[in-house]
Amino acid sequence: MSTGKEIRLKRILGEVGKSLVVAMDHAAIAGAMGYLSNPEKIIEKVVAGKPDSLILTRGMLRHGVGSIHRQVGIILRLSGGFTVLDTSGDFRDRIISSVQDALFYGADGVAATIKFGHEMEGTLIEGVSHLADCCARWGVPLLVETLLSVKGSGNLEEAEALAIAARAAAELGADIIKLPLPREGELEAITESCPLPVLILGGEKMADEELMSVIERALSAGAAGICMGRNVWQREDPASFMFRLREVLDKCGEELP
Repeated sequence: MSTGKEIRLKRILGEVGKSLVVAMDHAAIAGAMGYLSNPEKIIEKVVAGKPDSLILTRGMLRHGVGSIHRQVGIILRLSGGFTVLDTSGDFRDRIISSVQDALFYGADGVAATIKFGHEMEGTLIEGVSHLADCCARWGVPLLVETLLSVKGSGNLEEAEALAIAARAAAELGADIIKLPLPREGELEAITESCPLPVLILGGEKMADEELMSVIERALSAGAAGICMGRNVWQREDPASFMFRLREVLDKCGEELP
């Protein structure tokens, strides 16, 4: 690993304990969603909760940069290219920017999505593979959001399919894996077969206690942290909730060997 990538990874994941990453890249697909209308204001609220890093689009970064402290890592999303207005009603993600542009914007790392089992799987893998090559040359960490197509996992259990997908993303050159916590099956099968930090995404907003239970389950199964969006910023006071999250993260980090 290059020195530059090592430094940037520490900034993104934090140097100690379990990582708290907040995804704020939703508006490019779904609009402001009632909470992202003012990027500077909502980023200020989230940064007050002391996340390790944020996942942002170019627009959120450009219009909210005044609220980002230098201690907070920035991961720029480089994939997208569709909205909820797409008449196909399907996932149509693709690479729409470059690693060089991410560095120009001041990002510490980049993010892209692969939906394994989707009809576009080959195209998505090809795009992320080229992105990984560029990240290696420039010393930039690559976070791959690893999702599954409902139609494409065959007869495999969800956890088994996610384990294959996470390892495939690692083989492509990812540095961090972001994936959903399997509804059935064990997360250990994923974390044990993937040699990278695994961050669990939050998904749709859940009740607080349910969410804390999900986080504890994920961390006890080997997750390196959490990467949540709506469960954080769809609140009037994101910072207070994030302090609760940090307590759970720190507690689980201390308990693990």
